[in-house]
Amino acid sequence: MSRGQFGFLVVVTCVGSIIGGALSGWWLAPSPVKAQKINEVKAEEFLLLDRNGKARAGLGLDKNGEVGLVLTSRDGNRKLAISPDNQFAVKLSDQSGRILWSAP
Repeated sequence: MSRGQFGFLVVVTCVGSIIGGALSGWWLAPSPVKAQKINEVKAEEFLLLDRNGKARAGLGLDKNGEVGLVLTSRDGNRKLAISPDNQFAVKLSDQSGRILWSAP
């Protein structure tokens, strides 16, 4: 193989690589995902976890379909529950379930 033929082979290989890379990037590129509605998220429960994976806050539905927001203290001794469906709309209780404070 002469020096001119080798140079031609190198140029053709480089051009072919560039064209092939461009075509494969265009052809195999993932399509963007489109949401059904821009400002909508649907779920039955949202949990806020601390660094240890322990649930510190939750917003969701219970087994009876009642909605509520529950906030738990760092040590887990106190729990603040807010629910319009319960007897008390706002309730602060200790770890054993004893009500420390409530509001109708």
